[in-house]
Amino acid sequence: MSTPAPAALSRTDALRDLEAEVGVLIRRVRRVIGERARAVHPELMPSSYLMLGYVRDHGPLRASAMCAVFEIDKGAISRQVQHLIELGLVDRSPDPEDGRATLLSVSAHGAERLAAVAAERRELLDERLGDWPAEELRDFAVSLRRYNDALGIPADR
Repeated sequence: MSTPAPAALSRTDALRDLEAEVGVLIRRVRRVIGERARAVHPELMPSSYLMLGYVRDHGPLRASAMCAVFEIDKGAISRQVQHLIELGLVDRSPDPEDGRATLLSVSAHGAERLAAVAAERRELLDERLGDWPAEELRDFAVSLRRYNDALGIPADR
């Protein structure tokens, strides 16, 4: 006697499963961002960690350029930037195109700490995902990119 085939998964059930797994991912990402922030500097806030990475990837840039990216006002950006400067993770320099403005860039110390934390995280991922072949890792990354693109996540991430 054969076992019955499992009931076909409905699109609604599949979307519900996707929402649940994305929820788990979001909670895990929030925890990891906090861990990474503290690894860069014990006083670094998770939101400032994200800004630090953005400055590294897109700088030098004006603080105002981050308002739209992080969807927060200039005052909040200014406070977080000042904190990053005080921690020695970001440098401020005059904008050569407008002497009244300043540009932000990651300091040598900030770049060094970000690189060290990223290397540690990749080692951990490699350990935890050690049984995933490189092709599966790439396919998963492609699926995540497709998911983000479909939801309209900005390309500059």
